[in-house]
Parts: sequence; C-alpha cells; structure tokens
Amino acid sequence: MLKTEQRTLGATDIVVPALGIGTWSWGDANFWGYGQDFAREDITQAYKACLDAGLNFFDTAEIYGSGMSERILGACMREDREPIIIATKFAPLPKRLSARTLLKALDDSLERLEVDHVDLYQIHWPYTLLSIHSLMDALAKAVRQGKVRAVGVSNYSATQMHKAHARLARYDIPLASNQVHYSLLHRQPESNGVLDACRELNVAFIAYSPLEQGLLTGKYRPNGSNTPKISGPRRFTPAFSRGRRNKMEPLIATLAEVAQNHDKTIGQVALNWLIARDEHVIPIPGAKNANQARQNAEALGWQLSPEEFARIDQAAQSYK
Repeated sequence: MLKTEQRTLGATDIVVPALGIGTWSWGDANFWGYGQDFAREDITQAYKACLDAGLNFFDTAEIYGSGMSERILGACMREDREPIIIATKFAPLPKRLSARTLLKALDDSLERLEVDHVDLYQIHWPYTLLSIHSLMDALAKAVRQGKVRAVGVSNYSATQMHKAHARLARYDIPLASNQVHYSLLHRQPESNGVLDACRELNVAFIAYSPLEQGLLTGKYRPNGSNTPKISGPRRFTPAFSRGRRNKMEPLIATLAEVAQNHDKTIGQVALNWLIARDEHVIPIPGAKNANQARQNAEALGWQLSPEEFARIDQAAQSYK
C-alpha cells in the first residue's frame, strides 16, 4: 500500500489519509442502485483500488443498506487481509429512547463487520430525545470497554460540538471528529461556526458528499454531449434540476480550466480544494467501482496555487 498525505483525527493518536472513502452506496439498492447499476464485485475492486492508492480510511454506518455496507466492508477486509481504519455510526432512531441502546447497536455493528473494535464510532445525527450528555457517557463507556478507539459526532452544530467536547473531557476522552456535509456547493460550515469550532477544539472535520453526489465531477453538465441519465432519487433532488445545474456552470467551468492546467479531472480539483481549505478537513467521497476509487485518489499528491484556490473560491460564491 502506498504512503499518502496524512491527517490526525483531532487530539487522538489515529492517523488517517487526507482523503477517506464513504461507503453509503455499498449495499444500498434504493438510493444508489446496488445490484442494478453496480454489484459486489465492483465494490471489491473499488476496495482494492483504494488500498493500492494508500487510502485505508473507510466510513460506514449501521443504516447504510440496512447493515449491508458494514457487512460488505468487513468481508472486503477479511478477503484482502490488509489493516484498515474503520469508522461507523450509531443511528439515534425514534425507537431508541435510551442511550443504553448505543452499546447494543455497537455490538451489532461489530458483529456485522466481524471485528472486536472500531477505530471511530460516531453519533449519526443529533436527536432531542437522547441528550448529548447521555450519548457521550455511553460513548465513553464503549471506549472503556475497548470496543472503540475514538469517538465522534455527525451533523452536530457548533454549540452541540462544544457540549459533546465538554462532556467527554470528564472522561479524559477527546472529541475526535464531526462529520458534516461540506463541498464547494455546500459551504454552510464556513458560516455557521462548525469549521471554526473544529479549529478551536482540535476536532477533525470529516466532509461527506464532497462531490455533491457527482455534481462536482462535471459529468452532469446540462449542455454536455455525453451527459449521463440522472438515476434514482437524485433526479427528484432540487440540486440536480437543470436550473441549478445551469447556475453552477461558472464554477464547473473554472474547475475544468484549473483541471486542464494540472492534467486532473474536475472532481479531483474539487476534492483538492477542500483538502487545501483547512488542515482539519478530511473529505470522504464515495467509490462504487475501481475507476471512481482511482479517480478520487488522484486528488492527492499535488497542490493548487494560491491564485487557483482564490479563483475557485470566487467562482463558488456565484452559486449561493
């Protein structure tokens, strides 16, 4: 496995590549078309391509594919036998009325993955019926039991991050990460205090949907000669409407110009911009096949110039 650029998960001792892999699509038939548009063998090849490129940080969740994502990731790991860094998540579903359900959910995730611990365990989203304090207490217990190396949250606001951080500090456990939607087309973390809180608290910012489900790869440009059909629920998403895609065209055109200068793709430039944005940011694009995995990996190993970074930043402002 190649050595690549690395970043640390907050104040923990866990070092990961500057680019991770999101596995939402693995085993998900309803949204991503698993079993129709791609199959288990495609995922196996994507997994191998990631490791060949030095990308060994995989993010999954118990609700991805109703547990299939965890099962597939665990199977890939056993088949390949290379060490990887695994992050998964607890879903605070309405039926879970007590934070004690977290420990049972964690055991179920470990069983699906067929491992005795995970490197990062995250709360998938905040939920008013389960207090932040009680969830952090349960996460601390999971760490004490040796089933979790580090703990994180997802979709937490800056205020919620501070509460979680303070509660974990009672156990001398750092808040390792907050996983939040962040891309050139979705820059709210820059203005709502979340990115600033990550800097202040030394928390890793794991950026999900960094390519906006394919929009920032350029393949859905409205006037493209080979624009693929928008499949699944995405075709009903406002961001994929022709009007929105027309509005983002100045940004896509700028990314295309910069990409040509570096012999890179539009998506690789979009990912590189996020990585360069802040040392705490770790994008986790998805990869349904080996080609996508290799394409993602090429976002590392080179740098945008300050002028290029500023041009892209300015072009993205027009989409707001």
